[in-house]
Amino acid sequence: MKITHFASQLRTTDLERSIAFYTQCLGFRLAFRYGDFYAGVEIGGYLLHLKLIDATDPSIDFVQQGGHLHLHLTVDDIRGTLEQAFEHGIEIVEGISARPWGMEEFIARDPDGHTLYFSESLSD
Repeated sequence: MKITHFASQLRTTDLERSIAFYTQCLGFRLAFRYGDFYAGVEIGGYLLHLKLIDATDPSIDFVQQGGHLHLHLTVDDIRGTLEQAFEHGIEIVEGISARPWGMEEFIARDPDGHTLYFSESLSD
């Protein structure tokens, strides 16, 4: 077996809001878009798919519960990233703290409640 592509998919109740969040707040670029229900954003060679769901979609309960999926984003300036998050009004769940695995992290949420871990290596 040879895997030729890998991407994560987040489900959203508002595709425009999610595209704006990931491109304007986090610096992703819009890589593709299929109609009004599906898009992909990219950063550093990594692709994140965004799928619009509505009340009839069986996965709507997972999105409304939040916390069912999280993303880890490694950054080069954890304090600057936190400041930028505040400027964009991103919900901060937990401030910066050192972790036993050699990282400093803070935790935030995207507009659909997905948990975002921002981290920077303490050894750099």
